[in-house]
Amino acid sequence: MAILKVARLGHPVLRKVTETVTASELKSQMMQQFIDDMIVTMKEYDGVGLAADQVHESRQIAVLEVAGNPRYPEKPEVPLTVLVNPKITPLGEDMEEDWEGCLSVPDMRGRVPRYQRIRVEAWDRKGKPLDFVADNFHARVIQHEFDHLNGKVYLDRMRDLSTLTFLTEYVRYWLK
Repeated sequence: MAILKVARLGHPVLRKVTETVTASELKSQMMQQFIDDMIVTMKEYDGVGLAADQVHESRQIAVLEVAGNPRYPEKPEVPLTVLVNPKITPLGEDMEEDWEGCLSVPDMRGRVPRYQRIRVEAWDRKGKPLDFVADNFHARVIQHEFDHLNGKVYLDRMRDLSTLTFLTEYVRYWLK
């Protein structure tokens, strides 16, 4: 397994809509290795999610896991999940604004509004259909990664850029 290079804000790959993955592509050893590498990369950088375009592959794949993460220690656990060709549907209009960071926008945080409850339809890494409901932080992580797959970053969703802050200042002034 390899730790992949993370694309940073400004790289064109982050602004493209990613390509759908076919069932035969997904089953290939190369694609399975890529998914393993994405998981290792996400964990190496203490991420709770990672989209394929963040590691320079314009494909509809995202991985996520929240478990003892030092960047989000108070958040509830989410099991390791691989989402291929995901679609999300908001369940209701309730939104919550909360802090987000991103491996492609290093050392920054900002407050982003997200739907509190969503339905997720996708394939897992073996091509089996997934259909589940995600709430709160789990839903936030999925929406963040879904945005990446559609050429957006969390900065595009911020209503008020005055909350955009470096991580050190976030810890010093906002995290109280």
